[in-house]
Amino acid sequence: MKAEMRTVDVICQHSRDGTVSPMRIRTVDEDGEYQTYTVKGFRDVSYQGAREMPDGVYVSDRTLVFECGIMVFGRRRIVRLYYEPSSTTWRMTAVI
Repeated sequence: MKAEMRTVDVICQHSRDGTVSPMRIRTVDEDGEYQTYTVKGFRDVSYQGAREMPDGVYVSDRTLVFECGIMVFGRRRIVRLYYEPSSTTWRMTAVI
């Protein structure tokens, strides 16, 4: 099943050792207004080789992939963030 993928803005922290930690996500809703979400926790599922993710997105071995917990209308939701270094683009799909 192919999930809906959105291009999003992400504020992240780059550590001295080269790791990336997503902190905030900003996306545009159906009304054209910006919605901002704070990442409450994440799991880095990058560097597992080229593969198709459970939501139908194909990733290369260079794609950074994070499963992030955010709060939406008082409920915890899990989203996947995909970062392509070659195009410097962040994309998001909803998991739960």
